[in-house]
Amino acid sequence: MDILQAIVLGTIQGIGEFLPISSSGHLVLVPYIFNWQYQGLSFDIALHMGTLLAVLAYFGKDWVGIIGNAIAHDREKIDGEYPSNIFWIIMIASVPAAFAGYFLENLAENALRNPLLVAIMLIVFAILLWLADLGSKKNLEIKDIGYTKGFLIGVAQAISLFPGVSRSGVTGSAGLLLGLNREKAMRFSFLLATPAVLGAFVLTLNKFNASAINLPFIVAVATSAIFGFLSIKYLLKYLKNHGFLPFVIYRIALAALILIIYFTR
Repeated sequence: MDILQAIVLGTIQGIGEFLPISSSGHLVLVPYIFNWQYQGLSFDIALHMGTLLAVLAYFGKDWVGIIGNAIAHDREKIDGEYPSNIFWIIMIASVPAAFAGYFLENLAENALRNPLLVAIMLIVFAILLWLADLGSKKNLEIKDIGYTKGFLIGVAQAISLFPGVSRSGVTGSAGLLLGLNREKAMRFSFLLATPAVLGAFVLTLNKFNASAINLPFIVAVATSAIFGFLSIKYLLKYLKNHGFLPFVIYRIALAALILIIYFTR
């Protein structure tokens, strides 16, 4: 792999992991379009290491408070935004994705890495995101999330295992449908993604080949981390005053392009 490919794939991972456009879908499609070879599990680990660093860097202070609150059993709200039991809500909400990842990972990473299926998922979940954004009451804050709502958002996260769905898109849609406002739905989505990304990273470390650490590997980690951090920052800022329609349009346009390429090759 050359440096350019590492930069392209790292950028795609960093942006796509947190914007509701599906990083896994793009990581299937870009190599397909340019006839790039699959770089293997070690390179996948590099990409996910970058997004893990991004989410920890952005929400590091939040997680210190969340974990400290859970240990201290403090009944007060953390900075007035999170409920005192937010740590346990996130842990319970993470269970569905953990089960899905354990039992379906090989299926999702191999049999379902099909451009046609990715295009279908892009369209279906674009429509879901659009409908959720239109129909949501948008009157709840993260402090209003209980175990039931949290678990339902966690079930949605499990679906994101399939390329083309988008973790942030499907969990954001679930949050909207349950009444969260846009910015808070995505903030909770990113908090929920933290243990999922960390768990996936730790579970794949035993398959990691240390000899894979080279300049393209390091570039991929750095690029993924930088663009991941910027994606989180500016998406949350954007959603305070805007909706998801641009992402819906992008997903459908991308799916149309994929279908054209797929059926004309």
